[in-house]
Amino acid sequence: MFVLLILSLALIAYIFFEFKKELIELYQLNRKCVVNLKKLEGPPHLPIIGSAHLFKWNNLEFTQQLEEWGRTYLFGVDPSKYSDKDDNGAHFKEGHIGIMPVWIGPVPVVFLGTHESIRPVLESTVNISKPAQYNKNYGMDRFGASDKHPRKMNYYPIFVTQGEILTDMLEKHCGEEDFFDCFGYVKRCALDIICETAMGTQVNAQIGENNTYVKAVERVSEIIWDHERFPWYWLKPIWYLSGMGHEFHRNVKLTTDFTRTVIAERKAALKEMDDPLNDVKNGSKMAFLDLMLKMQEENQLTDEDIREEVDTFMFEGHDTTASSMGFTMMWLGLFPECQKKLHEELDSVFGDSDRPPTMDDIKKLVYLEKCIKEALRLFPSVPIIARRLSEDCFIDHPRHGKICLPSGLTVAVAPLATSRDPRYYEKPDEFNPEHFNADQVSKRDPYTYIPFSAGSRNCIGQKFAITEEKVVLSWVFRRFSVESENSYENLRPVPELILRPSNGIKIKIKKREF
Repeated sequence: MFVLLILSLALIAYIFFEFKKELIELYQLNRKCVVNLKKLEGPPHLPIIGSAHLFKWNNLEFTQQLEEWGRTYLFGVDPSKYSDKDDNGAHFKEGHIGIMPVWIGPVPVVFLGTHESIRPVLESTVNISKPAQYNKNYGMDRFGASDKHPRKMNYYPIFVTQGEILTDMLEKHCGEEDFFDCFGYVKRCALDIICETAMGTQVNAQIGENNTYVKAVERVSEIIWDHERFPWYWLKPIWYLSGMGHEFHRNVKLTTDFTRTVIAERKAALKEMDDPLNDVKNGSKMAFLDLMLKMQEENQLTDEDIREEVDTFMFEGHDTTASSMGFTMMWLGLFPECQKKLHEELDSVFGDSDRPPTMDDIKKLVYLEKCIKEALRLFPSVPIIARRLSEDCFIDHPRHGKICLPSGLTVAVAPLATSRDPRYYEKPDEFNPEHFNADQVSKRDPYTYIPFSAGSRNCIGQKFAITEEKVVLSWVFRRFSVESENSYENLRPVPELILRPSNGIKIKIKKREF
């Protein structure tokens, strides 16, 4: 008993001295939130531990828990009247505009899930800071580095080449009786594309090289997700004694070793060029990494600065598009009538030819783009967009008047919620590419669909991503018919840093006959 008392006092002393400044700021923030958020509905919470004691340990169960809380507190849906097959639009409760406070331990976070609540935050030119979590864990800032994004690189031929390699790799599964997981193939394709387009380096992940990086990134994402939702991991002794901290750093080292290798190879390649700067300005490839290395020559960046930027760019450039492409394949495999329409569109453009797609061809694939956008509506690659408020933000609430979200508060914009708002989507949980017919889009508020964020910090790589996905998926569906395994697990993704399938993406493929 005495030993337990000593350990408890030691832990309290450690927390106080390690986080003294943060504790004072957190106390002040909580006082503001108690006053300003008291009228808002959210999950039950207790002092200090918040709602963390209610969080499900299992990722899949936690996802279901978040969905139930979102329906109940964001949209006011009566849980007793809701079923997965029901049209939940009938149960949307007027007066709810998608604001849900959740205490993760002692830290208040406000989730926003409708366009009325999201717009004041994302349109702000002041409240654009990312929470500390974005910077302290591996620098995975999903929408950063916009001023350094390469705008003229000739990426299209790389999309074509890597998309064809993907279909060649998938073809070995043609005619198999069992379903296979295609998600790993798609992730490796996306990694090859981002490395060659943005880094100017071929890593050949699709043919079996450098797959350690893909697995390490996936594990880092899982660990960060657990770290953010379970506040006891915020204490370094528990973080490391649990083994999570050591595993995190081990996997981070694998990813940073990989990016350092990419940087070193590109440096060596540039040295062998006769006139690398002229190639960058006028040639076929303006790589993001080339620009970073040029800035280093001018003493603006260190090796570690470049490595951190490359880590961020490679993560955001391959994992997000892989998620989107994988889920698009899954949905089309579940809805054969939609896949038939896509095949008809592809046949009208390409006929029975197996030629590489041109840019003009890709522009004609309107229905394919609708399918990609619909998959992103249902399963946006980035499920949460977080902001730390630099000043008070006011939201008009139909029942409670002006609600003040105080400065210092973290808000979590949920694209997964706003894109299923039953006021704007007749059957919000169903896959229907017709949601993106021009007449339907014109009727909706633009903030009801934000898979690439919105406002001043939106993702400038969205055109790059959509074009990449159209090229790759056009190869896949020109060559194959796809059937998805229709199981509950496949339809419930896990919202980590990037939305990923809980059990892979299981499909069967059959070669199309013309």
